[in-house]
Amino acid sequence: MRRILELSRYIVVLPVIGSILGAIALMLIGVWEVGTSILKIGDTEATLKDTVVGILTAVDTLLLATVLLVIGYGLYELFVDAEITLPKWLVTNNLDDLKNKLIGVVVTIIAVVFLGQLVDNKSSYDVLLAGVGSGALVLALAAFVFATSKREK
Repeated sequence: MRRILELSRYIVVLPVIGSILGAIALMLIGVWEVGTSILKIGDTEATLKDTVVGILTAVDTLLLATVLLVIGYGLYELFVDAEITLPKWLVTNNLDDLKNKLIGVVVTIIAVVFLGQLVDNKSSYDVLLAGVGSGALVLALAAFVFATSKREK
């Protein structure tokens, strides 16, 4: 029974593969979106606003791809092979490390999405609501990180 439990950790390879394949797909989509936005610059009918929103959407897609990569690498390192060679900032020693890395990227995505709302919306009330919602979410994530890191000490 013990051997079965020890080997069961390798089932995590499935979400690792899924995360990395999803990241690759999103990176290709993000690069395509950036290329499309750059090509629209030469179009006389495309506005600066459309170009900025297109590039911000692409950046959002690329950041989501990064999240999937961090998840894939982190899970692989935690469950399958702790000796994998990764950059120092990407090394994951426990699930809390992975959680903190993900929260950092999520906060960045929230900022990019809000910036897209700021550029794209015509109503200042909608921008205000998006800003308050984004700020509340960032504060909640910061409080979560603070509460869980304080509890560990």
